[in-house]
Amino acid sequence: MHATEFQKNVSSADGASLVVLTGGERYLKAAVMNKLCLHLLGSPIEDSIGLSRFVGKDTDFRTVHDELAMVSMFSSNKLVVVDDADDFVKQFRPKLEDFANKTGRKSLLVLDVSTFPKSTKLAKIVDKTGTIIECTELTGAALTGWLVKEAKAEHKKQLTHDAAGLMVELAGTSLGLLDQELQKLTSYVGEREKITVEDVRTLVGGWKAETTWTMINAVRDGQVDVALVCLEKLLNAGEAPPKILGGVNFVFRKFADATERVCQGSQLKAALKDAGVFPRDIPSAESYLMRIRRPRALKIIGKLAEVDYGLKGGSRLTDRMQMEDLLLWLAGAIPVETL
Repeated sequence: MHATEFQKNVSSADGASLVVLTGGERYLKAAVMNKLCLHLLGSPIEDSIGLSRFVGKDTDFRTVHDELAMVSMFSSNKLVVVDDADDFVKQFRPKLEDFANKTGRKSLLVLDVSTFPKSTKLAKIVDKTGTIIECTELTGAALTGWLVKEAKAEHKKQLTHDAAGLMVELAGTSLGLLDQELQKLTSYVGEREKITVEDVRTLVGGWKAETTWTMINAVRDGQVDVALVCLEKLLNAGEAPPKILGGVNFVFRKFADATERVCQGSQLKAALKDAGVFPRDIPSAESYLMRIRRPRALKIIGKLAEVDYGLKGGSRLTDRMQMEDLLLWLAGAIPVETL
């Protein structure tokens, strides 16, 4: 199961001898370990009596096994972790297979590995008698959904899905970094229950985020020179073009959505609101769409997809040239037929 599911059902590890944490998302591995410590030892990981840790390349199975047998007088359970355990698993696989088959112990062995192929005999045994927890990167809807749930569960805040999506666009997909941003946002909004898109715009991403918004607003308002200067600053500061494109996507996809709604009979102002455009930006968005006219607006999604493909290696143009072309096209400075 995935780590996000295991944290809701930590008792699924009860009675097991062996739990395997697989994948590269360190934040999730730390969160799972904390849940296991609270569940088995009755205290957070930093205060747990009965927790022992070894580094895989520096230990052997006998040392780990002996540690599992030594239960503290202060705790009836024992939790032993082998970090960076890939080589440990390879070296002691037969012993681990035998160990995993013996369930019902009060001591639990946790192996932290980068990979754990399901086709191996050990994996098949652990799948039946223990727990394999996938600590892999979250993406797309799963990632924004995690942010929304985390805000509610850990901070008692309502994070809108749009705000969660913007956090990912600005801060990236690292759960550890996103958690830090969520803590900052919680402090920023204070007693207010909801964290909004505007809060994220204000707080997440620093000057690069502010420059990105200035660039996007300049494109929307037809200020091509301002937009290109902002793009130059971002690229010179080392901001990745796909990340810059993420911010552009976040705004202009809503304009494209609103255009589709207008084609289906909605009024433009209502369409922009329903598409998720921030209320204060609706007048500017209306002016933008009326300026570039419907034929171009209907091709926004296609243009964004074209540049996304190009930045992933599908174009002979440099990343800089592709981004410059995109900004000019969105601003209406390049004929729509160039798509």
